[in-house]
Amino acid sequence: MGGAIALPALAQNETPAFDSGSEIIVTARRREENILDVPVSVTAISAESIAKLQANDMAGIQGAVPNVNLVQGRGSSSNSNFFIRGIGQPDALQTFDPAVGTYVDGVYFSRIQGALVNLFDVERVEVLRGPQGTLYGKNTIGGAVNIVSRKPSTTDFKAMGSLTYGSYDTWLANGYVSAPLVQDKLALSIAGVYDKRDGTVTDPLTDRKYNDRDTKAGRAILRATPSERVELILSGDYTRQRTAPTLGYGTAPLTNVLYNSAFQVIGVPVVKPAYPYGKYDYKASTSLAPGQGQRLDHWGLSFTANVELNDAVTLTSITGYRKLRPDYYIDFDATELEVADAFVGVHQKQFSQELQLKYDSGPLSGVFGLYYLNETIRSHQEAYDDNYLQVQLAPGVIVPLPFTRYIDDHQNVKSYAAFGQMSYQFTDKLSITAGLRYTKERKRYTRSTTTTLAPTPFLFPASLPAPYNSLDHVDFDAWTPMATLSYKPTRDTLLYATVSKGFKSGGFNGRVNSLGDVTQVVDGVTTIVPFFKPETVWSYEAGAKGSFLGGRVNLSAAAFYSDYKDFQARVGGGATGIAGGSFPVVNAGKLRIWGVEFEASVKPVRNLNLAASVGYLNADYKEFNDGRRAPTFSCNPTGNTITCKPPFAPPMTMRLAADYTIPLGSASLTLGGDMRFVDKQWLSVDNRPGLYEDGYTIANAYVQADFAQGRYYLRGAVKNAFKELYKTDGQEFSSVGNIQTVYYGDPRTWTITAGFRF
Repeated sequence: MGGAIALPALAQNETPAFDSGSEIIVTARRREENILDVPVSVTAISAESIAKLQANDMAGIQGAVPNVNLVQGRGSSSNSNFFIRGIGQPDALQTFDPAVGTYVDGVYFSRIQGALVNLFDVERVEVLRGPQGTLYGKNTIGGAVNIVSRKPSTTDFKAMGSLTYGSYDTWLANGYVSAPLVQDKLALSIAGVYDKRDGTVTDPLTDRKYNDRDTKAGRAILRATPSERVELILSGDYTRQRTAPTLGYGTAPLTNVLYNSAFQVIGVPVVKPAYPYGKYDYKASTSLAPGQGQRLDHWGLSFTANVELNDAVTLTSITGYRKLRPDYYIDFDATELEVADAFVGVHQKQFSQELQLKYDSGPLSGVFGLYYLNETIRSHQEAYDDNYLQVQLAPGVIVPLPFTRYIDDHQNVKSYAAFGQMSYQFTDKLSITAGLRYTKERKRYTRSTTTTLAPTPFLFPASLPAPYNSLDHVDFDAWTPMATLSYKPTRDTLLYATVSKGFKSGGFNGRVNSLGDVTQVVDGVTTIVPFFKPETVWSYEAGAKGSFLGGRVNLSAAAFYSDYKDFQARVGGGATGIAGGSFPVVNAGKLRIWGVEFEASVKPVRNLNLAASVGYLNADYKEFNDGRRAPTFSCNPTGNTITCKPPFAPPMTMRLAADYTIPLGSASLTLGGDMRFVDKQWLSVDNRPGLYEDGYTIANAYVQADFAQGRYYLRGAVKNAFKELYKTDGQEFSSVGNIQTVYYGDPRTWTITAGFRF
């Protein structure tokens, strides 16, 4: 589901902002466990904690979890592209697989489109860092974001709701109700959200607003417990979004291509937008017309059955079906000129089935699973580039060449997996865990590309030379093991060391428009490579976590090292003009990534909560093989400097938070806030100078009054209090008009909320 989070109020005397204490239960290992018993780097964020973060959507956790970077989605209001420990998805297009999996109640979301998930009936969010393959249905090489909805109670009636008004004419209404239909046997919950906000970006040429919000979403969950050993859950959700385009801002001079009457290139002049580039002030122009905005319809059904076969064995079945339809207009050049505008319409549907057999008896426990995913994606794309090409008919007589490219493609993915993980407890303190996964994926892809200037279609793969033109499908498979040694010096402390292998499937380049996009030069030899290979990582981690002073102090720390090979990179550069628009995808080589993470929550006195987190990340390209460039090992094709830093891998992420509650009889007053620092980072794979963020600090604060033992509340809040200007994402299409566009986070905003909870 995409859109906004409608959140419950902050509860009185709640747990710290980032829950690490001995009472926190998570399902990171597919069974309920105390977080202190889980030898995994996991941050558990409760519903109350999300409210403290003032998160209107999943982007609200940006900068709040160490070494986790959430990228905006490159011109989309509903995409969610996570990078964990420097590992993420290299391109937002729907044919590239996420490196970090998003799961809602066990159902995997196979694309980042529409994955800016609503959490209005959330119980908690678990962010797992590092490869997750021996426990989760779909293999994820970088980590997993596990979203757990609130189950309806079969015994108690519950209701909550709120109404928010804020800057940019924000209106946010949400409601949640849970009621038993048959006492102790059957319950239903219904939740809904309405979220609308004017745009934060103004076009100075037309005074129209962009980067707005307009979301309606709902979810219903029916839960049956016919016996103590059987639980059945049926869930359905729907999200509808209708927004204006999401505008970025150009950081490099735009160019176009000038031909003579014989269609020979005679120049590459600079294009001058009417609204010049300068310091960004939430103003940007576009050539998109009114009505050319963004639409999203996303719905899904899931059915989960938990059956205890006996005291030691539980069978779980998770069946999911989802249908996604985003239609986006995107202005890549972010000017009133039509250098590169596009329409992208996607029809996606997926069916998944997962079976888990869980065993827990004596010193032995574990999970065995089978997984199947069948996904079909169709897209229709139109690229409008009428200000990109010009022809000189005579000296001084220059006219534009209207240029439109039409693309239709189809991809089918079938993924199969068998996985298992077992833990053996030698003593009360010492245990070992081992797991193994086998994954096989089959991908089929077809694509047709035509342009108004070159009406002969390019058909992929039929346009490739033999034997590639007979390519029907491509298969990828891998065995990925893991092993962990855990030691508990005390009941509330844990030391662990783990080694695991991660795998992400290869695939087809969803931007291929010509043979040049699938032609690679390796060691001086030109080769047609119609698909890119899988990427793998060996990850090594050691960590510790503990709860002290009766849960008033909670600490966790981890150090990790990752050896990453054959990473998939969508690189820029290449030819320009009619034959241009080159977007190759290469298995560029090797990365070395290491770092440390630390999280703490402290309750020094009864009504004061303090929290802190720090992540340090050192990520480098050790090889970057792209034979079209000289020198070969260069990440900056326009100069001699070799920067070679992976994108979206800030060396430091930090957060400090505090909240204090003042009791006032049957009422209370809570003051809280946090500061988040995200370090400098590149926003493109090949380190384009214009696609760079210098680092930023965001300050947020709130004050909340609770009445009648917390049944009613009134809250005022501010985000980005000091008006920090910061970039969240970048578009690199230098082979089309030298386009290098960045996207900015929200300006300062304020909200006032009134709500209730029973």
